Amino acid sequence: MYTLLLGAWAECRLQKLLHEEFGFTSVEREQVESKTTQLSQWQETVDLAFRKHYGIAPPLDEQSLGSQNNDRYTPLKDILANDLRIVIEIRNKLAHGQWINPLNSAGTRLNVDKQRLLNNENLMSLQIKRSLINHLADIVHDLVVSSATFERDFDRHYSRLCQEQVNLRTKDYNKFRSQLERHANARRIRNQQTIDNSDN
Repeated sequence: MYTLLLGAWAECRLQKLLHEEFGFTSVEREQVESKTTQLSQWQETVDLAFRKHYGIAPPLDEQSLGSQNNDRYTPLKDILANDLRIVIEIRNKLAHGQWINPLNSAGTRLNVDKQRLLNNENLMSLQIKRSLINHLADIVHDLVVSSATFERDFDRHYSRLCQEQVNLRTKDYNKFRSQLERHANARRIRNQQTIDNSDN
């Protein structure tokens, strides 16, 4: 359920990004929305933001961007393709009831790749991925809306993005689950004490 909600929220976050005041034009929005998948729309949004910010025609590569800007661009595309792909792509399958066994687009056989990626998700990984989407969206927003803000804040946003990537790969889910259980038990005890005190 949380994966479904995060996928829906990611779609809403993209729409908010596309409709920021002083951001993308209606023609640019149509260009993004012409892409057939949510992932390709996110990828096009990142591409378009860099092209718009630096005044560069396609293709975007180290030659057109320069090495420093390419070092900013490439990790964002990698995060979309590797860390965020499943939560962006899986929403429709979950919304159509494919909770355990996601199918291919024709609905004729199991999509083993999506099943494997979905099975790797848990509450901790989804919370981290929500943070990744937020930091990515903040960077793209600054690229499009304010050059000065982008240059001023990029390192801070990027540092947080990188830290969340590290968290995604290194944080221990069992420790996270134990902490949640301790908090839940403590809350249950407090609630019971409140009930007992009110009875007295």
